[in-house]
Amino acid sequence: MKLGAFNLAAIETGAFRLDGGAMFGVVPKVLWSRTNQADENNRIAMAMRALYVEGGGRRLVIDSGAGTNFSLKMITNYAIRTNGLRAALERASIAPDTVTDAVATHLHFDHAGGFTYRSETGEMKLALPRAVHHIQRTQWEAALSPSEKDRASFFPEYLLPIEQAGLLRLADGVVEIYPGVTLIPTDGHTHGHQVVLISTSAGKLLYCGDLIPLASHVNLPYIMAYDHFPLKTLEEKRQILGRAADEGWILFFEHDPEIAAAKVRRTDSDAFAITETMEIG
Repeated sequence: MKLGAFNLAAIETGAFRLDGGAMFGVVPKVLWSRTNQADENNRIAMAMRALYVEGGGRRLVIDSGAGTNFSLKMITNYAIRTNGLRAALERASIAPDTVTDAVATHLHFDHAGGFTYRSETGEMKLALPRAVHHIQRTQWEAALSPSEKDRASFFPEYLLPIEQAGLLRLADGVVEIYPGVTLIPTDGHTHGHQVVLISTSAGKLLYCGDLIPLASHVNLPYIMAYDHFPLKTLEEKRQILGRAADEGWILFFEHDPEIAAAKVRRTDSDAFAITETMEIG
């Protein structure tokens, strides 16, 4: 997809499943199951969709998927299916070693686990060995000293090689990492979570991360039980969706198995609805 000076491509790094109740918090199953069917273990289908952005002499990858580092038990529990970030990029005819920048919306395993992988000799290697990795400082600190709530989601041993390679760049708040690409912290999900706004003369695209992980989360009350601060998530969603509706942004959904991106509109009841879905390829 061409958006102004940028070429964009959705990168399908794999799929997995998570508990449907956890994904929708206080919303009852009778409502969320209309759009997201659960399996016999109450898990719903989840994509792991990265975004490739090329332009201005830079090549950027946003998020990595889960990667191939995890135990058989974890793979089974979450029904993880992936061959890793490098394989996904190569399927899209993108050479991983030419990527100049990487962004992690946050460092939970399904978003950042694929930035590293084990070689055949067991050595931990970077999937994007020449890319500067942009992460919010508060998120980096949270990942290295996780709380009881999300200790099972962070794997510091798979993140530290980024720092050891000298390719870690920590952000403090809103940062334009290069012209047209801005990191915007949204802390409701976890401290230092960030969304990524791609701004061009032809329009804007927002990589939503776990602020709006599925298209159904456009509904304001649909908030994950995983979120540390659900009321903050609610206000962040209200502000972001308001801007997206008023300014015609494209919203990019990382986890929706069917809808990669969409535009939204305001409704008469202080809510938002999808008006147009689209492919990003």
